[in-house]
Amino acid sequence: MNVQLNPAVDQYIEELPEHVQQLAMELRGLIFEVSESMTEEIKWGKPSYSRDGLVCYLQTAKSHINFGFYQGAQLDDREGLLEGDGTKMRHIRVRKLADIQPGPFKNLIWEAIDFNQR
Repeated sequence: MNVQLNPAVDQYIEELPEHVQQLAMELRGLIFEVSESMTEEIKWGKPSYSRDGLVCYLQTAKSHINFGFYQGAQLDDREGLLEGDGTKMRHIRVRKLADIQPGPFKNLIWEAIDFNQR
């Protein structure tokens, strides 16, 4: 991978509990597998990823991560993975590595990028 990792996000992840740290690193890798040109930064206190606009974020807690999508309400979500009832944002609660579904998660990331490019 030829990605530009943000040192502030590195530090953020290093300070997480070990279990959540593993989840964050796995999700971060998945995001960059979809797009090496994704911009990574800390926005609103959490790792945030953008390409042609806001795409997704990692909202961490003590025992899980909400893998969120800024325009989640606009995504097709064929697998029915997204939770939330806000007007725009949706998330997937990830509690363990086995919760991460690479194919469907990547599809949602691509959909979010596509939404931004329209």
